[in-house]
Amino acid sequence: MKEVTVQVPATTANIGPGFDCLGAALSLYNRFKFTLAENNSIELFGTQAQGVFLDLSPNNLLYHSFLRLYQHIDHFAPTVKMSVEINVPLSRGLGSSATAIVGGLLAANSMAGNPLTKKEIRNLAISIEGHPDNVVPALLGNCQLSVGGPGNWQISQIQWHSDIVAIVAIPDFKLSTEKARAVLPNQYSRQDAIFNMSHLALLIKGLETGDPKWLKESLQDRLHQPYRQSLIPGYDAVYSAAIEAKAHGLVISGAGPTLLALGAPGCSDGVSKAIEQAWQNQGIRAKVMTLAIAPEGAMIES
Repeated sequence: MKEVTVQVPATTANIGPGFDCLGAALSLYNRFKFTLAENNSIELFGTQAQGVFLDLSPNNLLYHSFLRLYQHIDHFAPTVKMSVEINVPLSRGLGSSATAIVGGLLAANSMAGNPLTKKEIRNLAISIEGHPDNVVPALLGNCQLSVGGPGNWQISQIQWHSDIVAIVAIPDFKLSTEKARAVLPNQYSRQDAIFNMSHLALLIKGLETGDPKWLKESLQDRLHQPYRQSLIPGYDAVYSAAIEAKAHGLVISGAGPTLLALGAPGCSDGVSKAIEQAWQNQGIRAKVMTLAIAPEGAMIES
């Protein structure tokens, strides 16, 4: 193929107790267009493109992933022009890096004549990202639970009840994944491990049924959120505002600083306004959106 365009959804990972294993695709998309060209180049546009600089170094996950697939099949990669429409904010906890990884792999696979299956692409994506919670739902869509390890990944789609809406609050500051991981302890107590296991099990049932009591309890976590909250100014105020506005709960999306509230459809406007006002009271601007769960995952556009 001389040209291919890939659309990849944003993701929210962890969803409380599902640290590094649970994630859901959201209806916010990046698009990556690859065109055969005489020289490699990249151009950016879209709502989040301003101020973003992407070169063709190994740090560019889109280009790195494109090359990685060709290396995997032992072929030389063609030179390409990459046109990138960025709508998913970078370094905000909405899986922007996962969109680049999945987009680069799918584009390369398509241009190479589809030598790899979706499962093989999934495994390559996980190996590049280092964990599955973002790349798996970005590729497959819906809410996905990933269990296992290299060579033995078991992926289970979790039903997301139609009575649960996802409200994402994106503040106007960034938080790197490296910094968010650096604050985590190296060891946890048995009590904390049991707490998270039981809450993840309840969360899955809550997502399937939409039961508000189960969701309110199950969104709690002891592995990552208590340590990362200090990195997000105004977290406590935003959390209290969301709960008072009848959200089932509020969690850190991925590594943050975006926050994810879950609630009934009728409460989304009230929760959105309450979160926006709470952050504004802290001197922080935030964009709050109600997003749907993206059922399709990444797609090759015709």
